[in-house]
Amino acid sequence: MEKAIERQRVLLDHLQPIRSSSITPSICLAGDSSAYHRTSAFGDDVVIVAAYRTAICKAKRGGFKDTLSDDLLAPVLKAVVEKTNLNPNEVGDIVVGTVLAPGSIRAMECRMAAFYAGFPDTVPIRTVNRQCSSGLQAVADVAAAIKAGFYDIGIGAGLELMTVDNIGLVQKANPKVDAFAQARDCLLPMGITSENVAQRFGVTRLEQDQAAVISHQRAAAATASGKFKDEIIPVLTKIVDPQTGNEKPVVISVDDGIRPTTNLTGLAKLKPAFKRDGATTAGNSSQVSDGAAAVLLMKRSIAMQKGLPILGVFRSFAAVGVDPAVMGIGPAVAIPAAVKSAGLELNNIDLFEINEAFASQYVYCQKKLNLDPENVNVNGGALALGHPLGATGARCVATLLHEMKRRGKDCRFGVISMCIGSGMGAAAVFERGDAVDDLCNARANNNNNFLSKDAK
Repeated sequence: MEKAIERQRVLLDHLQPIRSSSITPSICLAGDSSAYHRTSAFGDDVVIVAAYRTAICKAKRGGFKDTLSDDLLAPVLKAVVEKTNLNPNEVGDIVVGTVLAPGSIRAMECRMAAFYAGFPDTVPIRTVNRQCSSGLQAVADVAAAIKAGFYDIGIGAGLELMTVDNIGLVQKANPKVDAFAQARDCLLPMGITSENVAQRFGVTRLEQDQAAVISHQRAAAATASGKFKDEIIPVLTKIVDPQTGNEKPVVISVDDGIRPTTNLTGLAKLKPAFKRDGATTAGNSSQVSDGAAAVLLMKRSIAMQKGLPILGVFRSFAAVGVDPAVMGIGPAVAIPAAVKSAGLELNNIDLFEINEAFASQYVYCQKKLNLDPENVNVNGGALALGHPLGATGARCVATLLHEMKRRGKDCRFGVISMCIGSGMGAAAVFERGDAVDDLCNARANNNNNFLSKDAK
């Protein structure tokens, strides 16, 4: 009788669900050098199964100059569900990063775009605005919601139509700003903050122009080799002839801001754009652009159930504050914070996507963190591609993860980061989707209670 009771007790122990309090970190091999702490809750990882973007086009004169914002967002929302054969009804929420348009108007436009893309009225949508990091913030918000258990599947997206919505100045500043220097500096034009970074940290005009040349060269090479075809969704739209008003249907599938022939001689001829004796020019600043992007996230266990290939794993996110007068230094502070949060060290990161808002701040951040230039913005950045403010973060997710996939086992961890107007920075760490730890945490267990003697 006692043996039978003991067998029932062992059986019940096996049937008990694992309590979260019993889950302890295990140490697995990360990259080549550090111990990466991962919990046993492997199936609860937040993963990316699809990430796509539109081409990025010059505002007011590029391929999307006559495209409406909802028509720009809809194709990427549709792509992430169609290319994964996901039922749109299963999406718990859509979060869209967007900056310049009035909030209530843009929110309605995003809702309309979701309907165009085939989502039912039961799927909610909202916008988020953390200025230049809004697209990345949208992805982070969805990842956090999935991790919290609010839903299992969500979309983080980004949208900006700078042809229509312009960067404006505060029309009437609060008189209090004169008594608060940093509040006053929040109102500085972004170009002046670029000049401040160059002056304060000794970034030369030549260094800035060299960064622009490299960005254009790399973006042109990536385009020529077909790399961006993995991430760009063609958009059927129209171009209106400004002289005749005639409309012409077109398919936009190539970034149109890249200038392959950009060189130091040509850039040196450009006058400073923000300060008479400055070094920031139209050639070493990011382009004003139109674009959209979308990222499909879900729990790993759901992706495995659906048999979906995993493009990447969302590992960490950090947003930090810095001096508004030199807002461009944000990535130099945000990247170490995000990397530490992921349980990694900076030398574990194989690839970086740092938004090139201005060459001054991009060069500074790269030097401050002592990054290998060969591992940063390997396919060019905003100096060549353009910077549609709300879309950039989500665009970078698509660019980074597709490049990590191409590089395979030699590229396990990647980072995305950008500076943020008014003095902030944001960064996120991603792991390549098919990366697998070596089996180095196995332990012999001599205390198992087996139901059958045969199991021994």
